Amino acid sequence: MTKERIAVIGAGSWGTTLAHYLAQRGHPVNLWVFEPEVRDAIERQRENPVFLPGIRLIDSITPTNDLKASVQGVEAIVSAGPSHVVRSLWEELTPAVPPGSTVISVSKGIETDSLQTMSQVIRETTGEKKGLRLSVLSGPTFAKEVSAGLPSAAIAASDDPEVALWTQALFSGPSFRIYTGDDVLGVELGGSLKNVIALTAGISDGLELGFSARAALLVRGMAEITRLGVSMGADARTFSGLAGFGDLVLTGTGELSRNRTVGLRLGSGEKLPDILAGMKMVAEGVETTKAAKRLGEREGVELPITKQTYRVLFEDQSPRQALQELMTRELRRELA
Repeated sequence: MTKERIAVIGAGSWGTTLAHYLAQRGHPVNLWVFEPEVRDAIERQRENPVFLPGIRLIDSITPTNDLKASVQGVEAIVSAGPSHVVRSLWEELTPAVPPGSTVISVSKGIETDSLQTMSQVIRETTGEKKGLRLSVLSGPTFAKEVSAGLPSAAIAASDDPEVALWTQALFSGPSFRIYTGDDVLGVELGGSLKNVIALTAGISDGLELGFSARAALLVRGMAEITRLGVSMGADARTFSGLAGFGDLVLTGTGELSRNRTVGLRLGSGEKLPDILAGMKMVAEGVETTKAAKRLGEREGVELPITKQTYRVLFEDQSPRQALQELMTRELRRELA
């Protein structure tokens, strides 16, 4: 693959990590940064001290606070903003995007109002004028580990097989193995909804309920994610893969998981506003819980774990009461 210039939109931990990784692979990278102080730190110190401390960033990364300038002359755009700002970013960005560009969406979330995935938001915002080639990249990846060169794997999914293969070639390397797929909806739902179940797993750990309880929550949580995904048209097999159960296992058990950490603190007795007030990075599962609950209602799909997580987050339900309600539900077959 030739070494075209790439734009990465969003300098959170994952956006910065992917910019660093692509620069290591020889691509000049424009990194759009929201915070002026973070841009200055990357420019002067070659480090993102807020979102990716301890990693010296490659010199071929050019940080900028100018959103439209960041995409000038690029071959591909990696969309890495938090899900709640993706629409506003692309509304501003679209006029400057080079026609025919490849866009790789790596944000994991569902828009609360529209209930759209991030690729759907980008498609709706850009329309057909630009002829964009679109793929999504998702899987069990912690930014800190990928940036340190530890082995990881992910899936690049697109409706267009050639775009999936192009994305695979762009990101595949000795420490990052990329698979391809065509179930864009399933990959995005898996990557988003697992954050809800990771919150619940964290609550379980905060209550010190043990490994058995956490394992049951992860398995039954994936069962309800799959039910919802299939009802929306996704392939059930996707949820047993990297973007489904793979990502859930990582996010629901890993010490680096922001969503699990929020749940852990909730289970330990802290209140959600206090937890979020002290966080620099976004725990996507909080807003995704709202979207997941609404999707379940729209699709007529029962989501008992999601429902109880919503009540803990937004209706002041005690975690122990939520557990009691889950454990005393009507008995049924596992594979109904």
